[in-house]
Amino acid sequence: MFDELSPQPRLRAGDADRDAVLRVLQEAHAAGRLGVEELAERQEGVLEARYFDELLPVVADLPEARSLAGGTPTPAPPPARAVGATTPLTITLMSGRAVDVAPGTAVYRNFAWWGGDQIYLGDALGPGVVLTLNLSAVMAGHDIYVPEGVRIVDETLAIMAGNDIDGDARGDGSNGTLILRGFLWWAGHEVHLTSRARH
Repeated sequence: MFDELSPQPRLRAGDADRDAVLRVLQEAHAAGRLGVEELAERQEGVLEARYFDELLPVVADLPEARSLAGGTPTPAPPPARAVGATTPLTITLMSGRAVDVAPGTAVYRNFAWWGGDQIYLGDALGPGVVLTLNLSAVMAGHDIYVPEGVRIVDETLAIMAGNDIDGDARGDGSNGTLILRGFLWWAGHEVHLTSRARH
């Protein structure tokens, strides 16, 4: 409920706003300004933020935050990379395939119905990397393979469904952060630990 005495209501942040701030943190970590523990702590704060005014203080002391224009977070252009920031939506119908997600991928998207892929993230994740898997499934699910040290944040919306994340696949964030998003109905993904990328 809005406070009628407040001249301006607080503005809610969206996924694109949080992703822009996460990229700033990733760049600051790559430049040596943030250690692994502080990076993980700040990333957690960004993922939990619901309003714009909760995002900017997380990066206010970082030069990389200049990419956030005008005090309101907006998506910063991604660094040059061989693969686009967001992959095209793929569809898996009553089948499955092996997928190696390429380094530099920020968002990988798939819809599965009565099937599921084996998704390997050994090359795509690393220190400071934030990767979002936007995977929706109906009576289906994917097997996801992550390297050690990856923090996993499950933000999926599930109805009569859910994800199964192996205990040894849950890392401390020292090797990146994996965000799971999407809609699940009678479905679920399984996240496993793998020691290397599939070749």
